[in-house]
Amino acid sequence: MIRTTNDVMRTLLFQASLPARFWAESLHTATYLINRLPSTASPAPTPHHALFGTPPRYDHLRVFGCACYPNTSATAPHKLAPRSTRCVFLGYSPTTRGTAFDLTSRRVLISRHVVFDESFFPFSSTTTPASDLELESLFPTDPVVQPPLSERSAGPSPVCLPDAPVPFPVVPAAPRAAPVSLAAPRAAPESPAAPQAAPEAPCPEAPLSPAGPRAAPRPPLRYAQPVRVYQRRTVVSPAPTPPLQASPVPAPSTSPPAGPPEPPRHPRLAARVESTVYHPPVLERDPRHLHPMVTRRAAGVLRPAALSTAAAEPGISPVPSSVRDALADPHWRRAMEEEYTALLANQTWDLVPTPPGGNVVTGKWIWTHKRRADGTLDRYKACWVLRGFTQRPGVDYDETFSPVVKPATVRTVLSLALSRSWPVHQLDVKNAFLHGTLTETVYCSQPAGFVDPTRPDMVCRLNKSLYGLKQAPRAWYSRFATFLVTLGFTEAKSDTSLFIYRHGDEMAYLLLYVDDIVLTASSPSLLQRIITSLQQEFAMKDLGVLHHFLGVTVEPRPSGLLLHQRQYTLDILERAGMADCNPCSTPVDTQAKLSEDAGPPVADPTAYRSLAGALQYLTFTRPDITYAVQQVCLHMHDPREPHLTALKRLLRYLRGTVDYGLFLHRSSSAELVVYTDADWAGCPDTRRSTSGYAVFLDGNLVSWSSKRQPVVSRSSAEAEYRAVANGVAEASWLRQLLAELHSPLAKSTLVYCDNVSAVYLSTNPVQHQRTKHVEIDLHFVRDRVAIGDVRVLHVPTTSQFADIFTKGLPSAVFSEFRSSLNIARG
Repeated sequence: MIRTTNDVMRTLLFQASLPARFWAESLHTATYLINRLPSTASPAPTPHHALFGTPPRYDHLRVFGCACYPNTSATAPHKLAPRSTRCVFLGYSPTTRGTAFDLTSRRVLISRHVVFDESFFPFSSTTTPASDLELESLFPTDPVVQPPLSERSAGPSPVCLPDAPVPFPVVPAAPRAAPVSLAAPRAAPESPAAPQAAPEAPCPEAPLSPAGPRAAPRPPLRYAQPVRVYQRRTVVSPAPTPPLQASPVPAPSTSPPAGPPEPPRHPRLAARVESTVYHPPVLERDPRHLHPMVTRRAAGVLRPAALSTAAAEPGISPVPSSVRDALADPHWRRAMEEEYTALLANQTWDLVPTPPGGNVVTGKWIWTHKRRADGTLDRYKACWVLRGFTQRPGVDYDETFSPVVKPATVRTVLSLALSRSWPVHQLDVKNAFLHGTLTETVYCSQPAGFVDPTRPDMVCRLNKSLYGLKQAPRAWYSRFATFLVTLGFTEAKSDTSLFIYRHGDEMAYLLLYVDDIVLTASSPSLLQRIITSLQQEFAMKDLGVLHHFLGVTVEPRPSGLLLHQRQYTLDILERAGMADCNPCSTPVDTQAKLSEDAGPPVADPTAYRSLAGALQYLTFTRPDITYAVQQVCLHMHDPREPHLTALKRLLRYLRGTVDYGLFLHRSSSAELVVYTDADWAGCPDTRRSTSGYAVFLDGNLVSWSSKRQPVVSRSSAEAEYRAVANGVAEASWLRQLLAELHSPLAKSTLVYCDNVSAVYLSTNPVQHQRTKHVEIDLHFVRDRVAIGDVRVLHVPTTSQFADIFTKGLPSAVFSEFRSSLNIARG
């Protein structure tokens, strides 16, 4: 059978003239076809029929290696770009109808709409030899000629290595200490020295801020940043000139341009463009290394460059644009050396010769300023990140999913710890992804600027995961979860990023969000024993009492905790150019509903989408803006001027409530209460309703939602009944979560609804004529009521707190409901 499969594999490769590096795709296709061929070796007609019990289909089979044209409109750089490109059919996929290899971008594409040309084989007619295609890297590296010092400040510098080789430190691996037993309290051993710095996930972009001083007048939202006009990169014809040689900007020519001239991005600022025009040096590339992929910049689709806040701060080195610039700055060089030393100490890789036909993943340095909660500089961070998008599925990665803790779980655990007066600490794992062990064989290039001078031609065979790899978060999570099990923790079923420890009267909860950890325990001694055990296994830093987690500031108060995102709110206002705008009392206008096609399109939809996306994370501690954020995010695909007006109103409301946050208070009761509401047929375009709910645990708001219903409701009772079903589903999950936290609820969950018909429907099968079309799964509410987990009760509209999640409210009502949600000023 192996010989038959190999013969078919070679036949497919030779018939399509494919290079040998496509052997995996050819082998998969050969196996796929053999399993569908008639066979006399078994009673079934085909192996597929014998395995699955159904005859195989043949209508989707195509000639391997033929030309195909998938629909690429979703990834087109601009509206005038082609809607398809010539690709090579590479076989079938277990989850899709097939895969295609793009000869231009050298990537594998998946599309549902493909046109096949089974009479043409691109590799058999191409002029590029197969060996060149096989050995050419995805992003070829061109030689670099270092410009004179006088020209280095004229534009971005190319990445190159320093003239003198960087020292290649050899760091011995530290012996691993045995973990401390948590079963019985005893004197904890001396904790090892904490690392110098806490790790963070790499962030390639710094926060945005206006370039000018605060006293200067701020431009409108869509023109919040200076306009920069870039000159397109020009490609010269082959000539015996050095590659990548910088040349001065040519004088304006009187000949017509190669393509139609592009209008200014912002027509009303045409008069101000002359003062902000930036002309980088024109780079001439070696014709032998021209990559055919067309980027957005090459196509003329440009956007203003991001401005770093460090550029305006004295004494802070700006984020470098190349490895040469970073190594020339002592701050960034020290950060890169710390990162490289940590990689060696962790035995992240072994240097091996380049494997023939292997996929070598390239990487790049990412530099960023790590800041404290108040926005001041904490440290310089450098991280070597791999280009995971060059990995091949089934070859150097398989599963990639990795869970993170849910926001409702975080608020629930904090509420329980606060009520029990437990200490809460936050931990940070240094170089978290380096602790994950890989199960696949992955090769990567040596870090730029730190190439081993004795073995410069070798590559790194990874033993541990690195940032950028598709399976890196999963590998780190598996490694950390496995170690917690050895300490006696159990993984919660309701939220797999929550780990629970219980031994006798001792109990602890651990929340994991990538490399940020929140740990709370029933006693300080148990808390310290767990931290000591973790520090013996991982490079971990105890940051003390919880104060800043996932961008949320936690301030202790005499009666509880205040969770707020004040600095994040100020950053959003700065980015929008509305830091000094006039505030308003409510986030939503009560007079009109937003429509899809109302008004002209906005001039800069990218700025709209960026701000709307940033506001989504602000709802972590600001439930009062949940409905407003949901409304503006519904129109991110085609924002119009009324949508921009609504977004500005929301920002004006945030300007007046920048110090507000979610307050969690101490309570001795154990009660779960839910408020649900719906705005029947509130959407002017689809007539669909908006559901909202708020869930309180011991008087603390731990979960909320504002979401448009997927179907049209025929009556207000149906819309309210659907909202009740959403609230009951969330309450059922929270009841299960509390049971796993060893805090089960003895009382039924009270669900309040202001529609009498919906209350009747949740208890008895009444009003059959009005609900015969309602999905059966919605009636699970009656099952929960029957077993006693839930009681659905009526509440007057004046006390329906969930109203704030379904519609715009007058100022007086909004302020009252906002206070009822425990939103307070910091």
